[in-house]
Amino acid sequence: MRPRTTIVLLLLVVAVGAFIRFYESKRPNTEEASRRAQNVINFDRDKIDGIVIQNGDERIELKRVDKKWRLESPVKDLADSSVVESLLFDLEDWKKEATITGKEMEADKNKMADYGLTKAKLRLKLLGPQAPPEILFGNNAALENRIYVRFENAKNAFLATENIKTAILKKPEDFRDRKLTDTIATQITRVALKTPAGEMELQKQGEHWQIVKPLRVRADDQKVNDLLAQITTSRIQQFVADDRGDLHPYGLAEPRGTVTIFTADDKQGQLLQIGGVPEKAKDQVYVRFTSRNFVYTLPKKIEEVLNTRPNDLRDRHLVRFDENQLDRITIDAPGKDKTVLARKGEVWTIANRNNAAANAGEVRRLIDLIAGEQVTKFVEDVASDLPKYGLDKPQLTVTLSSFASENTAETSAGEHPMATIAFGKIDGENVYARVGDEPFVVTARRAMLDNIFSSPLQWQELAIFKFKPEQIHRLSVITDHELTIGRGPSNQWQWVVGNGLIDTGNVQSLLNTLASLRAVRWVGNDVPAQAFARPQLIVTFTTSSDDKTVHKLLVGSPAADGMPLAHTDEREGTFVINNPDLNALRLPLVQTPPASPTASTPPASPLPSISPSQRASPGRTGGTSIAPTSATPGP
Repeated sequence: MRPRTTIVLLLLVVAVGAFIRFYESKRPNTEEASRRAQNVINFDRDKIDGIVIQNGDERIELKRVDKKWRLESPVKDLADSSVVESLLFDLEDWKKEATITGKEMEADKNKMADYGLTKAKLRLKLLGPQAPPEILFGNNAALENRIYVRFENAKNAFLATENIKTAILKKPEDFRDRKLTDTIATQITRVALKTPAGEMELQKQGEHWQIVKPLRVRADDQKVNDLLAQITTSRIQQFVADDRGDLHPYGLAEPRGTVTIFTADDKQGQLLQIGGVPEKAKDQVYVRFTSRNFVYTLPKKIEEVLNTRPNDLRDRHLVRFDENQLDRITIDAPGKDKTVLARKGEVWTIANRNNAAANAGEVRRLIDLIAGEQVTKFVEDVASDLPKYGLDKPQLTVTLSSFASENTAETSAGEHPMATIAFGKIDGENVYARVGDEPFVVTARRAMLDNIFSSPLQWQELAIFKFKPEQIHRLSVITDHELTIGRGPSNQWQWVVGNGLIDTGNVQSLLNTLASLRAVRWVGNDVPAQAFARPQLIVTFTTSSDDKTVHKLLVGSPAADGMPLAHTDEREGTFVINNPDLNALRLPLVQTPPASPTASTPPASPLPSISPSQRASPGRTGGTSIAPTSATPGP
């Protein structure tokens, strides 16, 4: 055999094999073939792009356009995709109950007429590649909920459930989409309203809404979205007429108001006109929606849109800012030191006090306070007289900023203010305020102003001492007398000043409180001069065996809330401690003698005292030579 002939035969075998393999791969398996054999109709739903229902002289035509179903006849409108898709699902699952063969038909010529299949009034045609033939619906069978059907030009007929017949025996409006529009609220970027009160326009900038007409103000995102949802989720009650005729009967020749919604891709917009109220349906209102070219009725609630005023949609938050971008908070009060709170990672510091640790809880409280504060009144939309409200020279200014440590493609290094809030005069329970360059004057709660610390000292962290109890080597407590103890060679407490049995339990409780003492709050330097004139308690202690570093705590008179004021030389400012801590610091160091001592109990041997040389150590500060009435702390 010639080589050429061999190659041709080989190619032929390969081609035949490939064809057989392809053909077999496309054939349904036994289970699938059995399932399909039971179906009245088999088709690929994804390839169906049209449906025609013929019911006598009435023709309903549906087409899929850009993955959406539209009604093309008898009117052009959006179709309810859920209704159409439900019909296709039911058709896929439509099962044969029995088959009447062509031979049975030929044996009795009257059967075709009895079945109602000779001149079927109701027909269903699927359109698309490889679509099945038209389906003819006949009479009801003797069996309940069963009908006769057959395909156009087919000899066999079938007995099937009548659910498909019920699904297509609908009026054209039953296939129409009762949603006013397919546009959803989140897709809308601009809104224009015309109402009897005037015109208003809103525009989305980034993630937030702004009122741009009749004035430029921040809008409340939730309120705007609720307004848009009221429009986009409206359900059509009645399909009235197309909009090419006389619109006067519907009050739409001169509508009472209009709403136009725009998306990023739709510059022309979708116009909703609101007209009159039908005489026989007082709970509805006539509307015209230009994108569908028809007159409908909607629930009367849609009229609420016409009552919308700019102040109804204004953002009542005093200020709007991105907490994720917040790195600096600057608090400036005339006559007081400025406070600059700075964030480094998740830690807040007082930047203008050598980055001392800030009270993170108070910073979080301030951020939440500012973010949640609501305007109590919109006073003026044009701030032409700032002195009237004390805003020409604010009593307090808070600036929220982001901070970049180095130049980037998006921003330059340094501080970038996001918002500045100026607080002016007090007016009863309110305070006048103004945000940044906004020309508006508003009022906020006076309580907000009262809860913003104006001194950097008040922002200090609450931890006063950060030691472990076992680190304290020497302790002196002065009330109306002095008691001083120190650790001996065996780490046992011994008297330096005082005598009797040392109450080690009380000593340990005192050390536990003192070593990790925390303030309730800082009050800065704004305290009465006499607060520490006669301190009720002075505690000094050292944390090393050489007694070189002495820590001193003074507890003075109570603050207005009854908790005592305190001061330590290591921190500037005055703070408040709670009464349980004060009680722990005042625990007696000497054991209380038993209430009923027995005569047989021998007297306790006194502990060895510390030598005179030890008494002269630097830790002696706060000894008996310091009268409690003469101690004067640095304020």
